[in-house]
Amino acid sequence: MRGEFEVALEAARAAGGVLLAGFGRRGEVRYKGEVDLVTETDVRAERLLKERLLGAFPGYGVLAEESGQTAGEGDVRWVVDPLDGTVNFAHGLPIFAVSVALQRGREVVLGAVYDPVRDEMFAARRGGGATLNGEPISTSDNGELIRALVATGFPYDRAKMPEALELFGRFATRTRGMRRLGSSALDLCYVACGRLDGYYERGVWAWDVAAAALILEEAGGRVSDYRGGPLNVEGREIVASNGPLHAAMLDLTRPFSGR
Repeated sequence: MRGEFEVALEAARAAGGVLLAGFGRRGEVRYKGEVDLVTETDVRAERLLKERLLGAFPGYGVLAEESGQTAGEGDVRWVVDPLDGTVNFAHGLPIFAVSVALQRGREVVLGAVYDPVRDEMFAARRGGGATLNGEPISTSDNGELIRALVATGFPYDRAKMPEALELFGRFATRTRGMRRLGSSALDLCYVACGRLDGYYERGVWAWDVAAAALILEEAGGRVSDYRGGPLNVEGREIVASNGPLHAAMLDLTRPFSGR
């Protein structure tokens, strides 16, 4: 009998196949907000994820980006994003991923993030380390913010853009470079494997970060809210780092918490 981890990996990979099949093709796009998109491929991939995950574990709940909360029989639920990086996908930019996490109570116990374009599967089980395509990964050891490459994202709510740009500017003057890749899950996974040194963002959702935050922690990194408190995946803000840079990043994000 397949376990939860194996089912999560298989479901993420299968959903990635749906994304690849739809990538670069004209399809229906609708708006959830002024600039927040959902494509028909999002919906197909999410349907497949739920079929695979609930088919294997019918008593579990699901929190999914497009269909919301489906109650289960207990306090165990899958947290899934069928297409993290929808705007990139809709524009033909090949930076997007599938994210699948399993949460027991308030604790995320496993996570899988699959990038179908690069065929890269990031995965972790709590206490078991993190891997990329089955090989162990770890964060960078950089301890100087001026030598760091840091990623962020910008809010869909235009009214919150000025404060996001103000914080971005503070980071831009204190780091080696800033990136805005358009996929929270991949930002976190890239910190986990050392491609980035840090990442922060306000306005994220549980399905954006649940799986990848665990992957980063298991790779030796650190995650928190903007003040340095424990990460709440439903708290809408995250600071993530390789560990040595965390205090310096919090010095910049702390004044912006709750704004």
